Amino acid sequence: MNKTEKQVLEKITPSLEYKKKIEKLVKELEKLIEQEIIKRNLPATIELVGSIAKDTYLKDDLDVDFFIKFPTKYKKEKIGESALSIGRNILIKTEESYAEHPYIRGYYEKNKVEIVPCYKIEKASQKLSAVDRTPLHTKYVRENLPESNKPEVLLSKQFLKGIGCYGAEAEIEGFSGYLCEILIIKYGTFKNLLKNALNWKVGEKIALSKDKFPSFRTPLTFIDPVDTNRNVASAISLEKFDFFIKASKEYLNKPLITFFFPKKVKPWSLNKIKQNLETKKFQYIGIKLRKPDIIPENLYPQVRKAARSICDSSIRYDFTIFNNSFYISDDNIYMIFKTKKEPLSKTYVHFGPPVKLKKHTSEFLKKWKGDPRVTKKPYEKNGRVYVEIKRDFLELKHFLKYEIKNLSMGKHIDKIVKKKFTILETENLLIENLREFWTEYLDGKMPWER
Repeated sequence: MNKTEKQVLEKITPSLEYKKKIEKLVKELEKLIEQEIIKRNLPATIELVGSIAKDTYLKDDLDVDFFIKFPTKYKKEKIGESALSIGRNILIKTEESYAEHPYIRGYYEKNKVEIVPCYKIEKASQKLSAVDRTPLHTKYVRENLPESNKPEVLLSKQFLKGIGCYGAEAEIEGFSGYLCEILIIKYGTFKNLLKNALNWKVGEKIALSKDKFPSFRTPLTFIDPVDTNRNVASAISLEKFDFFIKASKEYLNKPLITFFFPKKVKPWSLNKIKQNLETKKFQYIGIKLRKPDIIPENLYPQVRKAARSICDSSIRYDFTIFNNSFYISDDNIYMIFKTKKEPLSKTYVHFGPPVKLKKHTSEFLKKWKGDPRVTKKPYEKNGRVYVEIKRDFLELKHFLKYEIKNLSMGKHIDKIVKKKFTILETENLLIENLREFWTEYLDGKMPWER
């Protein structure tokens, strides 16, 4: 390990005293959950899973994950209800979430805790829902990750955290903790992982054995050693895949501590942001709408879907969208689209069928005859018929004001958009709420370069 890595490990490795404190916390929670199980006369057992159970957790970044395991004959609704009820009795500031069945998260003595119901299985083929194999993941890592390689897992997790690629949740679309662990089982060390990543191409496929496995249409595939029909890397977006490879290359070239602990963004003044935007030959159009009261796992996919839908529709209408971004505050969603300053031409040419297809040509001419939008009669050119049509919208802001309610953008966002949304031009996007967003967007620096 180089000097930087040793420094990082000193910061992120839990001390013996810290570990004892966590062990005490885990035993307390186990006892409380056990008492709740007995009180309800449930045929269930408790298992600690995740990074604490595998001893691959980062200091001061702790999630305590308990699974309550039920016999496979037990009704799915009952296991969900039981877990929620137990969680409500033990935790504070609880939040109930729903995957294939409900689970609950909250706090116990300022520590984040998750209580998840599952079925007790011995192998992945017996699973009745995706979460059932999580205890098998814990068992696999404990049996296959050597003690000497655990520091390499910690370095990998902190590196990914520092560059913004750690976490398989919808908000991040990055590398899960379990993926970090099996990557180190595969490559041995943090540095070896980065060196191998330099050769990854989109569609890269990794496995821990040489058997034949199914294919997945994702940037990276890592076949789950516990369930060979599953891709552990399925959450990783193309953006995060490319970014990890770029960061790996730059770190190996110059191993700075800021890859692990980047400096916080120092937001520019609104005046500096305005001056910077004025030098660009672009226009920015924003859409502001109220943030729906849903969990991040549901919110982020809908916001991304909404942005894609808006881009696709705008491009079909001939508007140029160079890129799009979004920012989610406590109360609102801002979707921001980079486009041209110039309006579209007043008319556009719509091409029809080849002249030799007489029936289609006749239908085309009939369709456009007398249409008030036609500015130039249908004409023939190079064996095809054309017609020149007046555009309904010349500017993106006017088009979106009309079009956005007709788009499919996700169940919750569709409802909000039908009630109210606001189109914002560049000057209206220069607000205190968006200072950090604009600073990151405009300065072009990588997290480790700040």
